[in-house]
Amino acid sequence: GDLHSIRLPRRKTATGLENLKKSRKMSLGYAEKLSYREDVGTVGMPEKFDSPKLLQGKIEELAVMVQKSKHLVVFTGAGISTSSGIPDFRGPKGVWTLQRAGKGVPDASLPFHRAAPTLTHMALVELERAGLLKFVISQNVDSLHLRSGFPREKLAELHGNSFKEVCPCCKTEYLRDFEIETIGLKDTPRRCADKNCGARLKDTVLDWEDALPPEEMNSAEEQCRTADLVLCLGTSLQITPACNMPLLSIKNGGKVAIVNLQATPKDKKASLVIHGLVDKVIAGVMCILSLRIPPYIRTDFIQLLLRHTVKKKCVRWTLRVTSVHGMRAPLSFLRSIEVIQ
Repeated sequence: GDLHSIRLPRRKTATGLENLKKSRKMSLGYAEKLSYREDVGTVGMPEKFDSPKLLQGKIEELAVMVQKSKHLVVFTGAGISTSSGIPDFRGPKGVWTLQRAGKGVPDASLPFHRAAPTLTHMALVELERAGLLKFVISQNVDSLHLRSGFPREKLAELHGNSFKEVCPCCKTEYLRDFEIETIGLKDTPRRCADKNCGARLKDTVLDWEDALPPEEMNSAEEQCRTADLVLCLGTSLQITPACNMPLLSIKNGGKVAIVNLQATPKDKKASLVIHGLVDKVIAGVMCILSLRIPPYIRTDFIQLLLRHTVKKKCVRWTLRVTSVHGMRAPLSFLRSIEVIQ
């Protein structure tokens, strides 16, 4: 009747290696799932770097702008996630840049579900807590803003979230720790957990021809109109209609600041353009504002089901480890299990 030590070793079979290679490309699954489109805009533009002296001066100017702002809105693109290991789209080694050159999709340095929020993501969390940042508008689908702990009610995800499903009937959102299988607002294998609903869930990531979700778009536009400063971070500002939203601030007397390594079509309308690494710029701003960037601490949850049956003097124990998102949901973060008496 004893429960003995059970060890499930990490398998090093050919199948396991193949799965590992496949998982490394998961962060590019979004790009691979998109419908083919010939015209994705300008790609592969050269990166620019301001000189150290010029960069420091611009960082100080940006810090003053942020400090004086009464309604700061941040508009983010793929460039804020590259330091987490997720490639961008238009950079020299971006997804669309390499695809146009016939080189295929680049390898990601780690699976999508293991990507951690960057220094910039965590700085935005602190800026919001300090009352300086009122809203974030993101074109990214990597879920790193939500993973960082940024409040959902102060975030608009214009292009969806690869880790989020939504019920089309009761509008309940389900944030997962695994990447949703589809894009294009299609049905997923799961259903709404509400007993009074039970509708088939849908993914939230847009394909090329899908319109921006009205709720996200309306709140984003309203915030840009209200903003006296829209800070654009790591975005080429090319994808319409999202790229035009920051300019709504200018029409109402506000300002736009851009931090990006490449030139953007909106640079001439910006009050400040910084060519530098986003993490470095934001770290400099936080230092000047005397704000500490909080560390990211990841927490994952599993569900343990322990059952036993008794036959004569023998007890048979069964331990099942499952996802909190359902019996069939993948445990993408779990590699091995060890049970000790």
